[in-house]
Amino acid sequence: MNSTVKSAARVLDILELLSRSEEPMALKDLVAVLAVPKSSAHALLQTLQARGYVERDPADRYALNESLRQSSGWIGGPAAHLAAVARPVMERLRDELEESVFLGVRAGRGDVKVIAKAVSRAQIRYDSVDPGLRPAYCTGMGRILLAFWDKKSADAYLMRTRLHAYTPRTVTDVGKLRAILAKVASNGYAILEEEYVLGGSATAAPVFGGDGTVVAALNVGTVSARYPAAKSRIVAGVVRAAATISQRLGHRRSA
Repeated sequence: MNSTVKSAARVLDILELLSRSEEPMALKDLVAVLAVPKSSAHALLQTLQARGYVERDPADRYALNESLRQSSGWIGGPAAHLAAVARPVMERLRDELEESVFLGVRAGRGDVKVIAKAVSRAQIRYDSVDPGLRPAYCTGMGRILLAFWDKKSADAYLMRTRLHAYTPRTVTDVGKLRAILAKVASNGYAILEEEYVLGGSATAAPVFGGDGTVVAALNVGTVSARYPAAKSRIVAGVVRAAATISQRLGHRRSA
């Protein structure tokens, strides 16, 4: 007995086809390859687009959300939508600063999951291919997400987390971390120099959703040797880019 659910199978067929395709596909081409009714394919594509798994370009062609190809794990739904909105802004910031740009969200217990990145084209650049979670207490994105989390949750994270020193510069004292987080919340950005990786510096800013809560952190990863001379320009750039993404997500600053 065949227990396959037809609509579920068609969704997977669409995702698998788009994942194999190097170019966006028009609806008629997708229908021809999969041999499914045009109306059914269109309805499924609209659902996948609304949920952030598929993108549609100005020529009405469909492609798998780029974050599904490039992230450190499978993401869909709100995270995929967030990455899709952020990506063009991240790429512009990368080209403006000639540095790598990352977008991270809070994982279940408070650490950071990278959902998108735009890697610098410079010969010497900062990048990370680690598919795991990043610690929140000693990364730029993490400190943003902790600083703009409610105090009870942030305190609980600091108390349950083993504060390991990744480098000689890692801050592991809870009291000092609380003071740093208060400053981050006041400034609206976070700066870390070689606390997570020797030779790497981070500058991060909050991304707000339409309801005013922080939904992600935008980070510029920089080779430390060239960071001091570029710091002010990087801070201004990441704050501006994070505000642009927030606006595109529906956030409006209060007057």
